[in-house]
Amino acid sequence: MKVRDLKKLGITGGEPMKQARALIGEMKRQKSSRARIRDMIRAVIHDPETYHDHPLYGSFAQLLPSHRFTPRGQSAPYQQWGEDLDAQSIQQMENACALPVAVAGALMPDAHVGYGLPIGGVLATDNAVIPYAVGVDIACRVKITVLDLPLKKLDAGKDKEQLTRAIAAETRFGVGSAFKDRRRHDVLDEDWSVSAVTQKAKDKAWSQLGTSGSGNHFVEFGPLKLEESIQGLEPGIYLALLSHSGSRGTGAMVASHYSKLAMSLHPELPRELRHLAWLDMDTEAGQEYWAAMELMGRYAAANHACIHRHLAAHLGADVLLDLENHHNFAWKERHLDREVIVHRKGATPAGKGVLGIIPGSMASPAFIARGKGNTESMHSAAHGAGRVMSRRKAHQTLSWKDANQVLKDKGVTLISAGLDEVPFVYKNIEDVMAAQTDLVETIARFDPKLVKMAPAGERAED
Repeated sequence: MKVRDLKKLGITGGEPMKQARALIGEMKRQKSSRARIRDMIRAVIHDPETYHDHPLYGSFAQLLPSHRFTPRGQSAPYQQWGEDLDAQSIQQMENACALPVAVAGALMPDAHVGYGLPIGGVLATDNAVIPYAVGVDIACRVKITVLDLPLKKLDAGKDKEQLTRAIAAETRFGVGSAFKDRRRHDVLDEDWSVSAVTQKAKDKAWSQLGTSGSGNHFVEFGPLKLEESIQGLEPGIYLALLSHSGSRGTGAMVASHYSKLAMSLHPELPRELRHLAWLDMDTEAGQEYWAAMELMGRYAAANHACIHRHLAAHLGADVLLDLENHHNFAWKERHLDREVIVHRKGATPAGKGVLGIIPGSMASPAFIARGKGNTESMHSAAHGAGRVMSRRKAHQTLSWKDANQVLKDKGVTLISAGLDEVPFVYKNIEDVMAAQTDLVETIARFDPKLVKMAPAGERAED
C-alpha cells in the first residue's frame, strides 16, 4: 500500500503514517501478500481497540482513534420552522445532531425525509463533510432569467407556440438525457482530475451539459412581478424563464462514491446514523470530495447557463436579469464564533441581504426572497414547497383528470411531467413562506404558465 492509499483510509501524517509504513514493511519481510497487508491494515483501522495488545499490530493500533460508537452526552442544538412536520424528518434531524462532529442544526418548513439528513435540513459540523448531508444531486440549484420579451408571448396562440418550440429544441430531460450536438462551456476547461470519479466521468458530463434531470427538475416560462428594483431592473411585471436542475449523472456518481467511502471509514455508526457518515477535512478523502463537490457546483451552474443562453438565443431575446443559487451544497462559514462546515440539503442560503429563489410546484408561485441573516437558521431558508406525498402513493392515489383541472384553473400549460409531480404532492408554498418570515422577505413573485418536466415514467433523480 502506498502513502496515498493510507491517506484515503483516513491515516493522517506524522506518527500514525510512520507506524503504518513500518508495519507494512515488517509484513512484507514476513512474506505477507499484498491482499493480506491491505486487509489487515483496513481491519486495524476499522477496529483498533481489538489489536491494542497484538505483538505486530499493537503499536499502530494504539495511535488510531477508537471506532466504537459512543453516544454524545447531549445532542447538538437545532431549531425548527413550520408546523406539522412529519415525524421521520424530525427524527432524522435529531439523529444528525447526535453525531460527534455535529455543532448545530436547523429544520426548514419544507422538510421531508431524505437519505441521512432530511431534505430541508441544515447541519453545521466541525471540520467534517457528510456526502449525504449535501445530497445525491450535488449543487442542485434554481436560476431565473428575465428576458426582454413582451408578456403577450405567454398568451395562447402563435406566441406561446414559439416558447413551446424553443423549450423542445433547447432542453433535454430525464436519466441519461444528452444533446447530440454537445454544448460548450468554460467549465469543461477546468481541472477534472481533482477526483478519479470526475476525471472518469468528464465525457459523460460533457454529453449531459445543458440538460435537466428527472423528478422535480423543470424549465418554465411565466410572468415575474418585481416589487422593488433588483440589480438595476425596475419594479414591474416581466416575462421570465425559471429552471431547476443539478449536476446530473456525474454529481450522482461523486455522491455515491464518497458516501460509500465515508460509510466504510465509520463502521462504528449504528444503523440509523449510517447515511450520516462523514469525511474528515484533514484527510485526502475529505479534500478530494470537497474539490469534487465544488467542481459539481460549477458544473451545475454551467448546465443552467447553457439552458438559459440557448433559450434566449433561440427566441432572439436579450437578458435583463440573471439570478441563481444552490440548495444542495456545503459551505465553510463562521457561526457560533467558530468556523464550521454548513450543509444545506434542500435549503436556500439566506444571509443578510442575500437573494435566493424559492419555487413552489408546477401550478404555484416561486418567490425571489432576500435573506435576513437569521443566526438560528445559520443563514438558511426553505428551498421550495416540500413534498407531502411519496412518489409511489402519488401514482396509487392521484389522477391526471384532477391535476389537469387545477392546471387549467391556474392557466398553466404542461408540456410534460410525471403524475408524481402534480400540485397535490406538495405543501402550500404560501404556508411555507409564512412560516419563515423571520428568515427571508419576498421581493418578487413568479407564476409558472408554460412548464416542462421529465416525461412520465422517468426514474426520479432528486
